[in-house]
Amino acid sequence: MQEKPLEGKVAIVTGAGSPIGMGRAMTVALVGAGARVAMMDINETWLEQTANDIRETGGDDCVITVVADISNPDDAESAVGRTVAELGGVHILVNNAGTNPRVLGLGPAARTNFWETSPEAWSKVVAINFSGQFFMARAVVTHMLAQKWGRIIGVTTSLDTMYRQMGSPYGPAKAGHEALIATMAGELEGTGVTANVLVPGGPTNTNLIARDTEYDRGDMIQPEAMQAPVVWLASDRSKEINGRRFIAYYWDEDLPIEQRLEKAGAPAAWPQLGRQMVSPG
Repeated sequence: MQEKPLEGKVAIVTGAGSPIGMGRAMTVALVGAGARVAMMDINETWLEQTANDIRETGGDDCVITVVADISNPDDAESAVGRTVAELGGVHILVNNAGTNPRVLGLGPAARTNFWETSPEAWSKVVAINFSGQFFMARAVVTHMLAQKWGRIIGVTTSLDTMYRQMGSPYGPAKAGHEALIATMAGELEGTGVTANVLVPGGPTNTNLIARDTEYDRGDMIQPEAMQAPVVWLASDRSKEINGRRFIAYYWDEDLPIEQRLEKAGAPAAWPQLGRQMVSPG
């Protein structure tokens, strides 16, 4: 019998609709571990198709679909409210939704200099990749604090991508999300609610990659790499883990947990730089 470490838990996964996305892969894993999941996306067609695929193996009541825009704070609040009403609570948030100007139709397929990015493209990407993560975390955290148990898992990106040339606004917005995770982790310490980062570790075979990419999709990291670490981070087993980032590519289930955490993990954001602010007195 398959182990169910998330039995009785309710999760929200944003950006869950894409047929080849990390949100889909992580939803499959959470359902397989016993959780019921509210799948959120703005693409209703993708969302319903993916949800129906998951129901074929997880059962009719394993997921609900919520069509909502995380960059709208009212949508975020409504999505959480509906999850609590229909599934009985909320214990886990996987802040996975993300986009780039090409996907939004607001920029060319090729990467461009920051001064060639339109204000509309900048604002929309930041609204989804950064502000939306805040709106969702803010909407769930009061429920989590009240029950003294919660897991907020933010999907950011590799440090190289955050500051690479011609990577705006995607990279800087993801950097903001990771800084937010580190802030949340400090403020949540000792509450029973944790905030951590999970990244694939490099170019990943999702719809954020252009269809006509010159790279072989088979050589990319596959979305399924996120499955084992997201289940662990969402479970009771990770209760001592807060303010950390994990690279899914290096998550090795064959290693003892201490070695696994050392190989795949590091502090979230950039504490290795040390405290640099000069304070008066």
